[in-house]
Amino acid sequence: MHSARQELFLFGLFALLLLGLGIGLRDPWPSDEPRFALVAQWMVEHGQWLFPHRGHELYPDKPPVFMWLQALSYFLVRNWRIAFLLPSLAAALGALALVYDLARRLWNHRSALLAVATLLVTIHFSYQMRNAQIDPLLLGWITLANYGLLRHLLLGPSWRWFAVGCFFAGVGVVTKGVGVLALLMLIPYLVARRGRWHHLALPDGGWRWAGGLALFLVPILAWLLPMLLVARADGDPQHAEYVQNILFGQTVHRYATPTGHIHSPFFFFGIIVVDWLPLSLLLPWALPAWWRRLKRRDARFLLPLGWIVLVLLFFSFSPGKRDVYILPALPITALALAPLLPGLLRKQGVRIAVFALTLLLATALTAAASLALHTHPKWAIQLEQSLGPQIWWLFLSMGAAGLLITAFTRLRRAPLGWLLFAFVLWGMYGLWGYPMLNGDRSARDVMLHARAIAGPDAGIGLLAWKEQNLLMAQGPVTEFGFLKPWPQQYAEAISWLQQDPAHRWIFSLDDAMGTCVDRHHAIHVGRANRREWWMFRIDAVVPGCVPRISENATDDTDY
Repeated sequence: MHSARQELFLFGLFALLLLGLGIGLRDPWPSDEPRFALVAQWMVEHGQWLFPHRGHELYPDKPPVFMWLQALSYFLVRNWRIAFLLPSLAAALGALALVYDLARRLWNHRSALLAVATLLVTIHFSYQMRNAQIDPLLLGWITLANYGLLRHLLLGPSWRWFAVGCFFAGVGVVTKGVGVLALLMLIPYLVARRGRWHHLALPDGGWRWAGGLALFLVPILAWLLPMLLVARADGDPQHAEYVQNILFGQTVHRYATPTGHIHSPFFFFGIIVVDWLPLSLLLPWALPAWWRRLKRRDARFLLPLGWIVLVLLFFSFSPGKRDVYILPALPITALALAPLLPGLLRKQGVRIAVFALTLLLATALTAAASLALHTHPKWAIQLEQSLGPQIWWLFLSMGAAGLLITAFTRLRRAPLGWLLFAFVLWGMYGLWGYPMLNGDRSARDVMLHARAIAGPDAGIGLLAWKEQNLLMAQGPVTEFGFLKPWPQQYAEAISWLQQDPAHRWIFSLDDAMGTCVDRHHAIHVGRANRREWWMFRIDAVVPGCVPRISENATDDTDY
């Protein structure tokens, strides 16, 4: 027991470092992070908690739970560079703890520890949980909901845990709609109960089932009713439009008739194969092992595996697909792998596959960086324009460290080799890569340059801006709406500029100026997020000109 506690403590410290190194060294990066941080910042500064705002416009795309947590994190640490990442970090560590505890209760400490270690160093988990987006938080809520349900359905009866599972499925709904997917766990449970599968709890009490499921509605109504009452009471048409969009446009319509990210029904199989490395390398051995246990009617496998299949089917039916949609299935996959891992990691074939992955990635990083530094091929120059020339020294260091690790661990300890390599990759990325890339990726550099051009007291109007521009803006700024078409923004910006031409500047995206701004009288501010930005005053404006631009400022091409 003492040894198990020590191992658990060391793993917790390892996980905290792998996921947390670099926090505080960067600002929010596109495409989603600046948007949510801007909304959270507006909540803190203006007290607009019920109806989120992106600048002066309402932001109806997502419910406000994630932004609430970012704002509350700010109240705790008083530093946005730290606060905006804390909800994702907490969700990641919480998910790891929940998977460990459930696997330990279902099997044993050794299997549980190997399961959460596999989950932690799976690329999709490590990468996404280091980002400040809604999906990591959704993963946390769904994992908590699944934990509560499985404590009741497999290790119960425990109506208290069933209530917890239903409640946090509801919290998942008010975080990002699809939190209801946690309740799909009841479908394989009903199949197992009807078929009298082994290792299954058989709780009775119809009213308790109904009461638990009713708790699913509590967090939804706690958010929905105040929003509806306020929108009805104030009669604001913008609030009415917000309600319509958030309840229907961003849920039913987005699932049934998406406008972007259109992929084939088999899209997620590719995500599992590539993004779920190295966990996906275990699947050729795990699939037949799972099938043997299902034939033995072991409900400890039917419930998690059946849930994963249902989630994959749900998202595969929608034409719109993104890799993060199936992220919540990853912890449950690790849970289902837990009892197999002690045996799988001893297999020669598994060790060869994991060793080859580590060696190939380390070699690729080393070779690409060496080639870029010595021969400067065209693809390297193009990448440098976005990431900077120092990126090659980072890649070279990562690759060299990986080669040293493979030489040290060799084939016999290949799983340990990947564990160490993953730590080096994410540690270097956070401590070295974050500060190196932050100026361009966050738009901090161009906004600092814009303020230096305008001076400390001049007003800067933002034209065709992105969220990171307003978030990183220094000093007094004005914006003319985010969703408005660029020509309309331009007209309002010029009118604003004319009111005080001696003390006002326009900060604009190059494309939004069209031919209406004489670039010989404008100042090129710089390049950020693969866009060119300019500053101009009234003397650069072509009188009577209106840009002929149909593109809207809501494009989502940030990287």
